[in-house]
Amino acid sequence: MLKTKLKIVEIFYSLQGEGANTGKPFVFIRLSNCNLNCWFCDTDWNKGQEYTLEQLLNEVNQYSCKNILWTGGEPTLQLTDEILRYFEGYYHAIETNGTNEVPSLIDYITVSPKVKPSEIKPTRINEIRYPIELNTPIPSIKELPHAENYFLSPMFMGAPRQRFDMVKANVDYCIHYIKNHPEWRLSLQTHKILNIL
Repeated sequence: MLKTKLKIVEIFYSLQGEGANTGKPFVFIRLSNCNLNCWFCDTDWNKGQEYTLEQLLNEVNQYSCKNILWTGGEPTLQLTDEILRYFEGYYHAIETNGTNEVPSLIDYITVSPKVKPSEIKPTRINEIRYPIELNTPIPSIKELPHAENYFLSPMFMGAPRQRFDMVKANVDYCIHYIKNHPEWRLSLQTHKILNIL
């Protein structure tokens, strides 16, 4: 058995609220630590407690769902193929900031870029989902790595662990941009709108 321990902020079972998997149930594993410090981050990723893989699998096995979404913080700082093999039979999705390559055993990769398009590291991407506020410069899809889906996600405002409110100006900005650049799609954070836990 692997002796690896993962530092985790929280584990919860819910529905994916954004992107192409909206409405799909997942066991969310939010890993601690990040290599960036984005002002708009909705996670207190400095906190967390250590889990052995056995403890983590026991937590995950409480739920009938066989989908795991690894998020953070930045999950690529801890996650490896060796760890993923321990969760045999599970479908693995990840949400990453794009600064590191992703383990090969991940089934679905969401990159929410926090770096220049030329600095995005994953070579296989299912969706790119940009957090957008009013007047954020939006890169051309031609500048970005190939992905199956390209989303603009209007930023909600609030503090971690508190209510996040939709900002109409951010939504309107995304809608206007998408109307003029129809290769993009809108992704609203429905889990925040509906207060889904």
